[in-house]
Amino acid sequence: FSSLGPFENRLASQLSGGMKQKLGLCCALIHQPDVLLLDEPTFGVDPISRRDLWLIIHEMVSQGVAVVVSTAYLDEAERCDHVALLDHGRIVALDRPQVLQQSVAGVTLEIRASDARATVRVLSGVASVRRAELFGENVHAVVTSRADDWPAADAALRAAHLEVFDVREIEPSLEDVFIDRVAASAAGVR
Repeated sequence: FSSLGPFENRLASQLSGGMKQKLGLCCALIHQPDVLLLDEPTFGVDPISRRDLWLIIHEMVSQGVAVVVSTAYLDEAERCDHVALLDHGRIVALDRPQVLQQSVAGVTLEIRASDARATVRVLSGVASVRRAELFGENVHAVVTSRADDWPAADAALRAAHLEVFDVREIEPSLEDVFIDRVAASAAGVR
């Protein structure tokens, strides 16, 4: 199941990072545990090995093994049945990923603009924008209503000579949820 067969004659020290992670997982599974604790199992692993590790983990879950995973990769956490989001060792959210994603108040907009960093700066100063964060080359902005709140934000971006290529409503990611909960926690809101 691990695809390590072709490497059976190779020393563990000569395996790639992804292969070492798979080997470690195999060692943990050899005694068929009821519970498997994995601490950042895909850290430093290439995308193909990362995918393979998650397939193995899901196979173990389907066989009745309880798996607890710690990860800093929130896109990976979206694959889990339940998620606890931690900030400085304190749980800020605990539920199924879909429930957490639906808990973000307002509408999340993904904005593709000529300068993402400048877009965040401008939107952060617009009263109708609850929050604006950089997500890769795009910006995620949270507003109460796109129809009511976006025109003021769009006008501010135009005034700052920023070109907006695309604006679309998206489902918040777990990263959006985390940022929302940490901001609420810092503001003293529950």
